[in-house]
Amino acid sequence: MKDAFVAVFGKPFGIVLFQLLEATQFTIYLSLIAFVGGGLIGLAVTAARVSPYKLIDRTFMAYTWLFQSVPLLMLLFLLGLGAPRLFQIQIDPWLAAGIALTLYTSAYLSEVWRGAITAIPDGQREGGKALGLTLFQIMLLIILPQAFRLAIAPTVGFMVQIIKGTSLAYIIGFHDLMTIGKRWANSPVPGTQPFIIYPMMAMIYFSLCFPLSLWARRLEKRLGSASSKGGATAAA
Repeated sequence: MKDAFVAVFGKPFGIVLFQLLEATQFTIYLSLIAFVGGGLIGLAVTAARVSPYKLIDRTFMAYTWLFQSVPLLMLLFLLGLGAPRLFQIQIDPWLAAGIALTLYTSAYLSEVWRGAITAIPDGQREGGKALGLTLFQIMLLIILPQAFRLAIAPTVGFMVQIIKGTSLAYIIGFHDLMTIGKRWANSPVPGTQPFIIYPMMAMIYFSLCFPLSLWARRLEKRLGSASSKGGATAAA
């Protein structure tokens, strides 16, 4: 495959492009780890935030505030560089970057999902109680289906932020698109100057992020129009 790139684009451009695209897979893997892991933790945090027990709500509110307030760059420093020196242990960059991005993602997704749940009018809950439904049944059958429609577009949109956030992981030695790009941009090889390499990297990030942004916009419009039709029908 590398030889094919060299044959088409020549040296060193073909080699650079091949290595950048090869490193992009690790950017995608890290993004998926952060989204899945952050989503699972975010679900648990969301459930705690909408709990009727104030102590649980406030405890996980502090969790959300903590990881929303601490910059992602600082989380990466603490987990990838600070913790190994403090505890005299070796932490793989994959593990450190995965944990940092998962915690960061969980805090933001939980807030998105909690906001979607609390946006449902109280009359929906009161109607469920009038029908004799339990709190669990009200959440499962009435609240969550409506909250899902509100949350799906911003959730997809946040995936763009996760992908862009992975670009910071190079500072702890994570081997991804940013790492390879900076290495080539700093090399003395003719034809790999920063004004050549960084636009190439920008186009790769754009190709990853733009489809997700477009998808989020379409979902927002589609679900928004569906909600408007549903409201008009109910009013009629």
